[in-house]
Amino acid sequence: MSAIAFGVVIALGLKWLWDFMDTLTFGEIEATYVKVAVILVCAFLFGLLGFWVIGSKRRTVEFMIATEGEMKKVNWSSKRELQRSTWAVIFMTFFLAFFCFFFDQIFYFIFYSAGVLDASN
Repeated sequence: MSAIAFGVVIALGLKWLWDFMDTLTFGEIEATYVKVAVILVCAFLFGLLGFWVIGSKRRTVEFMIATEGEMKKVNWSSKRELQRSTWAVIFMTFFLAFFCFFFDQIFYFIFYSAGVLDASN
């Protein structure tokens, strides 16, 4: 999974580099050839970096194995419990929004009646 995430980040970075290189000129050389060469070299170098960090360093590999073992120990919520929790959060969000709006209107009325607020705007 880490290698996939690393690959996605590299792919997005290479896409950004490709678009950035549209603004550059390379003299008499066709820009597409230079862009492809730069992208291939960068992809190769970052691929080697990813392999070195994720696949060949002993500490990283041991960490990944330990993390996988811990993930298997986690007690994940059921779909029903997850849906109930989600609806509770959505309800509380709307309740708090209404609560804040209601008291904002009360304070507006109080301060407007006291002459503190000017409603000419």
